[in-house]
Order: sequence, then C-alpha cells, then structure tokens
Amino acid sequence: MFYRVTLLLLLSTIFLQASIKEFQNLKTLQSKFIQTITSSSNTKIDYKGELFIKNSGKILWSYQEPVRKDVFVNGSEVIINEPDLEQAIITKLDKEIDMLKMLNEAKKIDENIYSSKIDNTEYKIVLKNGKIDKILYKDEIENSVEIKFINTVLDGQISDNKFIFNIPLGYDLIRK
Repeated sequence: MFYRVTLLLLLSTIFLQASIKEFQNLKTLQSKFIQTITSSSNTKIDYKGELFIKNSGKILWSYQEPVRKDVFVNGSEVIINEPDLEQAIITKLDKEIDMLKMLNEAKKIDENIYSSKIDNTEYKIVLKNGKIDKILYKDEIENSVEIKFINTVLDGQISDNKFIFNIPLGYDLIRK
C-alpha cells in the first residue's frame, strides 16, 4: 500500500511540474515536505523529508521522519531504500503511463488550484506565490493525504549523483 501511494505521488509530482503553465520550463525542483495521512477515523501520521526532481525523470523522495526511507525513481525503475531494515526493494512501474496525456489534462479550477485525475484518483494541486504549496488527494483506502512543500527551490543545481543508490554490503535485495 505504501509503495502504491508513493508511486502515485511520484507520478503526480512529475505530472504537476509540466502541466501547470508556471512550471513548463522547469529543470529542477528541490523542497522539504510534510506528508500528512489522515485515516477515516481521524488518526494522523506525518512523514517529513526532502524531495529532489530533475526534468530528466530522476526523482528522489527522502523520508527522514518518523522512519528513514529513500524512494529513487529513474524512468520505470523504482528503488526503495529502507536503511533501518537494511534492505532495498527494486521494482518496475506496473503499467506504462502516458505522461503527455496526463500533462495535458490538468485543469485550473480556481486562481491557484489545479485538478487532475490519475488512475481514478483526483489530485488537487495548490500554488502559492508561483510555487507548489501542497497536493491533496484521497488514496485507494480513503485516507486523506496532504503533502505540504516547504522552502521550495526551482531550477537550482542538483547533482545526478543524488539519484544514484549504491546497495551497501549486507543489505537484503528484494525484486518485485
């Protein structure tokens, strides 16, 4: 479940960057984030970390709290590094997604709010001062998800080395 949510989140972030006019020529994005998941019983959990995106399709979600976890995306390959468990999960995206189609389907619904639908999930994208403020959606089990972006830097320098994961000795490697 976590992986599906993360993959949808990654895809929506890629989608977001190119679909909104303000981001059409974006080369990189770096931001701290707080991802709040609220269950139907109003139980909340906050994940905190940092996001790095390059327009070449490379993405790194680096979760730092409450657990450490890195999600690397390069094309259709996804590597999930779980250092506390000393394991890495390598997987491919389940199906090809027509990114151009998704990019062209974003609709402005208010001054700074956009909407898009991917795999029956509707995403609300909120801008503030020309930057991403937050993404809101309900996941497949009806949890409300809010991702708040903090100290976003557009078109800053991000080394390609940031997106390389070298599997440490002694790690378990799981292929899905």
